[in-house]
Amino acid sequence: MRFTEHELTAALAGAAKVVLAADRRLRKRGVDVDTAWDRMDRYQRFKVLDALGDQVLPVLVALPDVDVAPGTRPTYDDKVVAEVVEGLVGQRRGRLRRAVEVKARTALVQAALAAVPPRLDPDALLTDES
Repeated sequence: MRFTEHELTAALAGAAKVVLAADRRLRKRGVDVDTAWDRMDRYQRFKVLDALGDQVLPVLVALPDVDVAPGTRPTYDDKVVAEVVEGLVGQRRGRLRRAVEVKARTALVQAALAAVPPRLDPDALLTDES
């Protein structure tokens, strides 16, 4: 799938916020995820984004091309995402561990796709200022 740099950045940030929301310490304190994200310094954000980039970005790039209507975001069925993830994970682990990794990475990619902003036009030629 062809994504713009801005779309990939937003997708990765969305996935990072989902991972951050899973942190028990933040939930225990009742801290909002966006507040916690804003309080992180640039290096802390970089570490989270760097760790997720190796898991999310190859899957997003390997997804099949779909037509995206203006004003919508690309959506994929869990089965399609899981097939792409399975192809990228390979056979390097045991069956159970591989199944857990595929499920987790599929959920992470779906969270990233949900964070992609709606497209203004299918080829991403227009911007908000145009």
